[in-house]
Amino acid sequence: MNKLFLNTRILFIVCLFLTPVLLFAQADEAAFAVAPANSPAAEFEVLLNTGVVTYAQAARFVLEASEAFVTNNPNEAFDFAMQNGWLPGKVTPDDNAQLNHISRLLMRSFNLKGGIFYSITKSSRYAYRELVYKNVIQGRADATMPVSGERLIFYVNRLLTQQSAAASSNLRRI
Repeated sequence: MNKLFLNTRILFIVCLFLTPVLLFAQADEAAFAVAPANSPAAEFEVLLNTGVVTYAQAARFVLEASEAFVTNNPNEAFDFAMQNGWLPGKVTPDDNAQLNHISRLLMRSFNLKGGIFYSITKSSRYAYRELVYKNVIQGRADATMPVSGERLIFYVNRLLTQQSAAASSNLRRI
């Protein structure tokens, strides 16, 4: 009886130490894989972890989301936005993005209509006001505040959701 008790204890201790090793060996390798540096998931994660995006980062993400211009190079996206007048001439690719200028980029790249003042001027100020009115920009916001990656993703998501809802309501009318 004593020998059986001793063998059971030894078996229990061995199982206790071997279980994590066996579980780790059976773990799916995909769970430990890292996304390639240029994959959409990796870029999305970089944006989510960015405290303040640059104009080049914002241009690349917004232009691709709106399907206005697709490129892997943020500087090419920035140049495209500048050539089309979607960003003010005084900014550089590495500057921290301000909400009013990003609003202008969003309005122009998604080809959104606005009120009378935006329609006349196409300025960053009225683009910001339009997006507040359209409930894309929510909560506490200031036109000159820097834009985080998380907020940029939120704004683009709101615009895509609104466009999808508008398209589905147009289909119901037919």
